[in-house]
Amino acid sequence: MDKVSKEDKNPFKVLISCLLSLRTRDETTDIVAENLFKKASTAKELSEINIKKLESIIKPVNYYKTKAKRIKDISNIIWKKYNSKVPDTRNELMKLKGVGPKTSAVVLTYGFDNDEYIATDTHMHRIPNRLGWIKTKKPEDTEKELKRIIPRRYWIDLNNNFVTFGKKVCMPVSPFCSKCPVYKYCSRVNIKISR
Repeated sequence: MDKVSKEDKNPFKVLISCLLSLRTRDETTDIVAENLFKKASTAKELSEINIKKLESIIKPVNYYKTKAKRIKDISNIIWKKYNSKVPDTRNELMKLKGVGPKTSAVVLTYGFDNDEYIATDTHMHRIPNRLGWIKTKKPEDTEKELKRIIPRRYWIDLNNNFVTFGKKVCMPVSPFCSKCPVYKYCSRVNIKISR
């Protein structure tokens, strides 16, 4: 999710940023979202933008043609069905095509300050599994397991902390174990040591 939407906590911008971010590096998402919101920042504006223009604005993100259509469709539904207000429940959000558990949790957490969810992106899925806290295959299961073991007061901050940790230390490939503050507690290390 981009820094613009995190700063102003606009649920619509959080939603659109999250859709842009899927399978795209955060740095790219940040730039594209900022450029997009300069041209169109409301559901009405995005629903009315020409699809080719939208595609050209978001072209740096992966799957930009699919995302452009999805963003336009979702914006149109939010504008017309929800009177330009992003739904504030998981069930309603997940009725929007392309919005799943992860995106809905991100929108509810960062757009509405709702502390009932743990936004579980790739970092939130990878790192607790790598550390050995949980053993899950799917992000939805990761969210459930983390909710079971992490006190609720930490849920909102957890994603921000793990995303930063996952970008700087516990990277998907070649993590910087030498500078990891929890290195000695990591299951990867313990597995290597025990062999």
